[in-house]
Amino acid sequence: MGLARRIADLFRVKAHKALDQAEDPREVLDYSYSKQLELLNKVRRGVADVATSRKRVELQLSQLQASAGKLEGQAQQALSAGREEIAREALSRRAAALSQADSLEEQHASLRAEEDRLTLASQRLQAKVEAFRTRKETIKATYTAAEAQTRISESVTGISEEMGDVGLAVQRAEDKTAHLQARAGALDELIASGALEDATLPAGRDDLQVQLDGLTSGRDVDEELARLRRQLDARPAPPALPAEPATDERRGQEGAS
Repeated sequence: MGLARRIADLFRVKAHKALDQAEDPREVLDYSYSKQLELLNKVRRGVADVATSRKRVELQLSQLQASAGKLEGQAQQALSAGREEIAREALSRRAAALSQADSLEEQHASLRAEEDRLTLASQRLQAKVEAFRTRKETIKATYTAAEAQTRISESVTGISEEMGDVGLAVQRAEDKTAHLQARAGALDELIASGALEDATLPAGRDDLQVQLDGLTSGRDVDEELARLRRQLDARPAPPALPAEPATDERRGQEGAS
């Protein structure tokens, strides 16, 4: 029995928490306001129905009063004509009409009181509904502002789920970048120390071999320069060019000088 009670309590707690998360106070306030409006409309319809009944009673009462006045006149005419029996019957009908009129007057007074009571209740309820509407809109505006402020604060501080995912992605990217930088630095140190070979160099070449190749290349260049100098020294001198014959114009210029 104790276990079943705890399970039931746990279920109620979970259900209450889920309901609290899904519930929007603004929707609850709007729903309450709509229910109050429905109640106000019912009260107003009640006032209209009572007023309609009162008007109907007033019409019936007016008809009975008119009928009683007519019967009284007929009784007087019958009595003047010596028709006492007819006068008596007219007066009897007049008394019945007046009795009905008295009953209708009581109903009319009761309906008038009910109409006044419902009208007052309608006015009070309308005032309460208007006050609730004003308070509702104020609470909704305050809730909306607080909700927006909370979302902004969560975004700025990174508490929200979306910003949390972005923060994790940035952290993973930074971790991978740091790992790659450390790996590249370690490989450079290993290559510089000779523990690893540079894959871009020909196979079997190391730093010592590169230095030896540089010295050999330098000697080859010096030997090539010496060979070219010896070849230039061994070549015969080129023959002298013959003198150009003097033209007549040139002879005239020389005689004039």
